[in-house]
Amino acid sequence: MKRNQQGFTLIELMIVIAIIAILMAYAIPAYRDYTIRAKAGEGIALAAGAKLAVSEYFISEGVFPTSNSGAGLATPTAITGNNVTSIANASGVITITYANDPVLTTNTVQLSAVAAAGAGSVEWVCKSAHQDRYLPPECR
Repeated sequence: MKRNQQGFTLIELMIVIAIIAILMAYAIPAYRDYTIRAKAGEGIALAAGAKLAVSEYFISEGVFPTSNSGAGLATPTAITGNNVTSIANASGVITITYANDPVLTTNTVQLSAVAAAGAGSVEWVCKSAHQDRYLPPECR
């Protein structure tokens, strides 16, 4: 009587598990960085309205507004999102404060307005203590 081999050997199963473990060792940190970058991107997107308001104020008045109300914005804590607790303007520096993530809540992201040469426009410079891998492309 001839006996057919059925199933996998123990060594074959161990090799498959080792390959999966190696792939997961790279995938999990990359996914974590991606989710943190998406949360940071939410703050940048929410700050777009504040950037526009500050730019328009500067173009019409020649100076940067000193506060959110001066720029015609809501109070800092009224501009929120799932991962953003506030967006505040102080003389052309927009500060984004994050929540719900231990990496992002330790620091803030600041967008600083700089009057472009030739007047009539404003350029924005992103500053943060976060590592570049956690920031969206426009802040790197």
